Amino acid sequence: MWTSVSNSFQLDILVKKILKADNLDMDQLQNELRKKIDGNRYLLVLDDVWNENRENWLALKDLLMGGARGSKILITTRSETVAKITDTSKPYNLRGLSEEQSWYLFKKMAFQDGKEPMSSTIKALGEEIATKCKGVPLAIRTIGRMLYTRDPDSEWSAFKNNKLSAIWQEENDILPTLQLSYDVLPSHLKHCFAYCSLFPPDYEIPVQNLIKLWMAQGFVKSSNPNECLEDVGYEYYNELVWRSFFQQEEKDEFGIIKSCKMHDLMNELAVKVAGEGSTIIDRNKTDFDAKRLLHVSFDFDVDLSKWKIPTSLAESNKLRTFLFLSQDQLWWGKSFHKSFCATIASNFKSLRMLSLNELRITKLPKCLRKMKHLRYLDLSANPIERLPNWIVKLQNLETLNLSRCDSLVELPRDIKKLINLRHLILECCYELARIPPGLGELTCLRTLSRFVLSKNNSMLRDGAGLGELGKLKDLRGGLEIRNLRYKKDMMSELNYDGAVLKEKRHLYLLTLHWMRIERENSDAIEEESDVIIKSMEALQPHSSLKQLVVDKYPGARFASWFHSLTNIVNLGFFRCDRCQHLPPLDHLPFLKSLRLSRLRNLEHISEDMVKDFASDEMMMSAASPSTNFFPSLESLYLSDCPNLKGWWKNETASAFSFPCLSTLAIWSCPNLTSMPLCPNLDKLKLLRSSWKVLPSSLALFKLKSLEIMSVEDIEYVPEEWIDNLTLLQKLEIEDCPNLVSLPDQGLGRLISLQRLHISNCPKLASLPDQGIGRLISLQRLHISFCPKLASLPEGIGNLTLLQHLLIRRCPNLVSIPDQGMGRLLSLKRLHISKCPKLASLPEGINNLKSLQLLWIWDCPNLASLPEGLRCLTSLKRLIIEDCPILKQRCQKETGEDWSKIAHIPDISTYP
Repeated sequence: MWTSVSNSFQLDILVKKILKADNLDMDQLQNELRKKIDGNRYLLVLDDVWNENRENWLALKDLLMGGARGSKILITTRSETVAKITDTSKPYNLRGLSEEQSWYLFKKMAFQDGKEPMSSTIKALGEEIATKCKGVPLAIRTIGRMLYTRDPDSEWSAFKNNKLSAIWQEENDILPTLQLSYDVLPSHLKHCFAYCSLFPPDYEIPVQNLIKLWMAQGFVKSSNPNECLEDVGYEYYNELVWRSFFQQEEKDEFGIIKSCKMHDLMNELAVKVAGEGSTIIDRNKTDFDAKRLLHVSFDFDVDLSKWKIPTSLAESNKLRTFLFLSQDQLWWGKSFHKSFCATIASNFKSLRMLSLNELRITKLPKCLRKMKHLRYLDLSANPIERLPNWIVKLQNLETLNLSRCDSLVELPRDIKKLINLRHLILECCYELARIPPGLGELTCLRTLSRFVLSKNNSMLRDGAGLGELGKLKDLRGGLEIRNLRYKKDMMSELNYDGAVLKEKRHLYLLTLHWMRIERENSDAIEEESDVIIKSMEALQPHSSLKQLVVDKYPGARFASWFHSLTNIVNLGFFRCDRCQHLPPLDHLPFLKSLRLSRLRNLEHISEDMVKDFASDEMMMSAASPSTNFFPSLESLYLSDCPNLKGWWKNETASAFSFPCLSTLAIWSCPNLTSMPLCPNLDKLKLLRSSWKVLPSSLALFKLKSLEIMSVEDIEYVPEEWIDNLTLLQKLEIEDCPNLVSLPDQGLGRLISLQRLHISNCPKLASLPDQGIGRLISLQRLHISFCPKLASLPEGIGNLTLLQHLLIRRCPNLVSIPDQGMGRLLSLKRLHISKCPKLASLPEGINNLKSLQLLWIWDCPNLASLPEGLRCLTSLKRLIIEDCPILKQRCQKETGEDWSKIAHIPDISTYP
């Protein structure tokens, strides 16, 4: 586990970071942390710690107790005091890079292709500059990148002798050196970098939003009127990345940069150069330099019932940015106060950016119409139903964020008057009834995440038609079109041809959602089939599209343009009930994910194998790595396709194989009996489908995870099939009513298996003794809802790596093997519940030296606890629930079994 701490050492925030869980209270966080570390050996890295309060450290340390022997906490810090208060072993002082390493890194940054210069003079000069950076990689990278753009012969020497030599710095202070790289930035990049002082250390900065924020402040400019400002802003960002001001870029599945971070030293530099013009506000900060303050951000959850704008902040009448960074999505308990907006509107009239997200706003206060300079307004995640028409008076508005306003029904009727609007963000606005007419006049618009046609046929003319989309030539990002339909007498109103999606080359996500018409008549739909297919043909997107989702399409066939989607990565067809024929998809070179769900009339995914492929030679080579059959497909999801029988209609599936498929899920496809081979499959899930589909795909040599759930036609697992699964790590079998047995020899060959879960198999009477005993890698064994199971196999004692054993709802379980249980030396958690015939626990329990949790629930015939519990010094928690006899015997001080458990720190008995 790796957690960047920085300046914030609040216990709840820190635990949230460790668990990567934002929406839990402190009690829940503690419970989750215990589950994660109790009994497990862990390594926790707390990076960049500044907390010098020993009590804070001890509070965290208490929570982290309970890990297995060998657990470690590694702390990195630039403060010697931090090292002292943590009572660590002798701290290890990291040294900077050696001179040789510094020169190697400097060469990579300062010279083309990282090649050493031919001139010995330039080399010596570079080595001197690298040495001046004192072995700090960030300084070397930053200075090297700065000098890359400068002439070594005429400028490097002056830089070394003047600027680099003129700075004074303490031994551990590298900021003055870093500032040299800031000082030479052009003014527009200086503004952009200093603005990032609004983000706290280690903050994950969303890059696209950062560019919108820069634009709102007027930092992004171009002399070319045809140049897109978002592209210019992206160039600014890339320039700062290249100069090492940003790092740790995260990309989405399409390779598009989502977020980045700033090194904590760069963050300090941004705060320094921004000066008193920018500040991050925490809960307790109340004193501000009102005359100089321009930008503020809030690094805490603003709850208006508990927090008011401080007086000194309210006096900052030059404020341009009011940005919330960490609003809590848990809205209950919050209340919105109009006075808050009134204070903003009357005091901060120069605001360019205003966050009002997640404040429980139901109606936008009229006072905000005074904010004439506003360019970015964030109203996301508020229960607003209607956006008032007066908002169109905010003529300078460029970004309007309404995402997650899931009660929003209506946009302003005159929204076309927002002539400077570039980004209308409507993600997850599920109740939006229509888009007002005239939207196509907003020719600056770049983002329109949701376009909704009116559901009411008679009101189609009162809303925007698809022709409005045709005017928005520069849309980019994602677009969802909802309430498409197919009536022949309405084609002029719908104007499918007017959408001109084919020309929108910057769109990379597209969802086409058809409206399901009540009481649809199949004959009527058949009559309209030509209209249906023509409407889809008219919605052809640009070939650069990365993701396409088609939902509720009413036709039997799809448009002919699917073959042109040569850059598609994700493709999904959902709830297309009349679909009988899918377009040919096997040739799409970059398709990685394919989802087919609720295609109730689909019988075969491809009509004719011979037709889909060019030649007999290609068919002969289909199983080779060079095949063109779904060359990049990594995940395939088939669900709710009740009539799906196989991949091809006329040929056997085994003729071809998926070269890259790693994840396959088949849900509710009971008639599917054959699939192409999947030689590289890593994860397979079969739910409410036929077992017959699996033995047909025997080449599962690389499978690591197998889940079989609600499969009714499986009685036995063939030995020869399970023999191939030597790499399998996880096996779950649930809700298989006819499963009688597991193969003894085959099960024993699963030498890599770490997790075995068997649940709700009512005919399973026993587990194979030898097979279970050879699962040498098994760490978790869960057995539940197996009413015929009377005992556990003796072979369980060979599971020397087993850590978790759960036995639940096995009403006929009489005993647990004594000797077998005693050999489980790695067992940490033992959970036994709902086993009414179990009369005793094995005495061999005294050998479970690693046991930390024992949970016994609803085993009413358990008469006593074994004597061996006295020996379990590692046992930290005992839970006894709904066991009346045991509860009585475990009464503190007076119970007959109390002496056996008195050493356990945490004992709970219920009820």
